[in-house]
Amino acid sequence: MRHSLPIAPQFFVTAPQPCPYLPGRTERKLFTAMQAENAEAMHDTLSQQGFRRSQNVLYRPSCGDCTACLSARIRVRDFAPSRNQSRVLRRGDNLRRRIVTPRATREQFALFHRYLDSRHTDGGMADMTLMEYAAMVEETPVRTRLVEYRDTTTRDLVAVCLTDILGDGVSMVYSFFDPERASNSPGTFLILDHIRIAREQALPHVYLGYWVPGSTRMGYKARFRPLEVYAGGRWQEVDDPDHFPRAAHPLAVEPVAEQVARITLPDLRGTKL
Repeated sequence: MRHSLPIAPQFFVTAPQPCPYLPGRTERKLFTAMQAENAEAMHDTLSQQGFRRSQNVLYRPSCGDCTACLSARIRVRDFAPSRNQSRVLRRGDNLRRRIVTPRATREQFALFHRYLDSRHTDGGMADMTLMEYAAMVEETPVRTRLVEYRDTTTRDLVAVCLTDILGDGVSMVYSFFDPERASNSPGTFLILDHIRIAREQALPHVYLGYWVPGSTRMGYKARFRPLEVYAGGRWQEVDDPDHFPRAAHPLAVEPVAEQVARITLPDLRGTKL
């Protein structure tokens, strides 16, 4: 008997696990796998609905009693750097950007682990091997690039960002940098330079991942204005960060079946599987 994959993507929910952003809470994710034939269309369409990519999976928070994690993006056209952000850009004048095919190297991996050892020793990536790092970087069914930054004097690799190219923007999947250069705010510089990349390609948005009100680790994203977040089924500008609560009453959270039913999918008719 011949079997074929369904045209409509299937969605699943992860088991609850401790939330990495808000103490005492648990997280759960709604996810679906991308097939190579429709990956670009799925990626573009679901990213516009708050989903993020990890290798060949698209996911979005689907917690049972909390809606604090909000997909965030910068509206590039209207962005103007603050005085502090302008200083960060000037401090980055000695960095040379190079956009390359997503291929893992030992040099990147060494920088990656220096970053983790300095900032995220208790995170899920702390014990990642070179093979696992290579999978994170290289296993992508969509348009992905590595954006490397080197010191123009020493030639040292000082920062890297794994970046997806969407139809309406660039998505910063994961970034890391030399922790010894933290005083120069390299994380902020990476975001600012991705705004420049988006402008160079006439793309309207820079997708930052999830902004979590009340999380000290994620609060910095609210400093990039205008910032939009996906909440209540639409993108909303963040005028006042305190307007978005850290959690919702459990009765206000939609059941998973209703969440899935509200997802808009690309037209995959005629796709060869």
